[in-house]
Amino acid sequence: MRTALTIAGSDSSGGAGIQADIKTMTANGVYAMSAVTALTAQNTTGVIGIMESSPEFLKAQIDEIFTDIRPDAVKTGMVSSIGLIEVIAERLKFYEAENIVVDPVMVATSGARLISDDAVESLKEKLLPLASVITPNIPESEVLSGMKIASEEDMVESARRISELYGCAVLCKGGHSLADANDYLYSDGKGEWFHGRRIDNPNTHGTGCTLSSAIASNLAKGYGMNEAVGRAKEYLSGALEAGLNLGKGSGPLMHGYDVSGKWAEGITLETSEENVNLAKGNGGEA
Repeated sequence: MRTALTIAGSDSSGGAGIQADIKTMTANGVYAMSAVTALTAQNTTGVIGIMESSPEFLKAQIDEIFTDIRPDAVKTGMVSSIGLIEVIAERLKFYEAENIVVDPVMVATSGARLISDDAVESLKEKLLPLASVITPNIPESEVLSGMKIASEEDMVESARRISELYGCAVLCKGGHSLADANDYLYSDGKGEWFHGRRIDNPNTHGTGCTLSSAIASNLAKGYGMNEAVGRAKEYLSGALEAGLNLGKGSGPLMHGYDVSGKWAEGITLETSEENVNLAKGNGGEA
């Protein structure tokens, strides 16, 4: 079985971060592992607190994974400080990790800032040059390319600039009122648009984490970059179309929408009531 590692922050509400990554990797047919960069106190309405792992403990997590179950792909998400970025970069280089997907998480869906300003420069210098593909959204692409993005043509130019700066593929994600649900991949000097269908679902918590983890899963399984991105986009669309509606804010996706079988089955209301009545009749407590 192919394997994938997520190096990211924990989302206590389960919709983003390592929780979304593990669900996505499992749904996409790989064995998921995690190294936690930070604990967050958050829900669908926002982030109220972040408690980082120490660089030493993050290093220990990564070492224990690579020396036992080597990942076929690695996805990185929220990394909010220089010390953590340096540890990740050094360990990935040491183990000669392959299929590295870097989601340069800077701002949560809710608008909360998730990375310090000085860490952005460390991210650019240490981690991005190791990536197989970077998956920035529009605001992140602007930071990384140093240009304002106001059109599809700007997305193309931004992706090209980022790719040439860091020597990797770049998936510039649309949205943010630009390019609808269309993403642009620039890889090996060539570009391809991935046209998504706009889905009427306000619950988009963790979409970036989900997409990058699905890409990593498909790279781990041996798909080429363009096919990995295409499959990941289709999976994300399905998770949105499933229409899960939880929480008071921007809710999570239905990561397991295509998972079915005996262990996914629930009980019907009728069955539940029948069991309660049976328990009462046998002297049991309801």
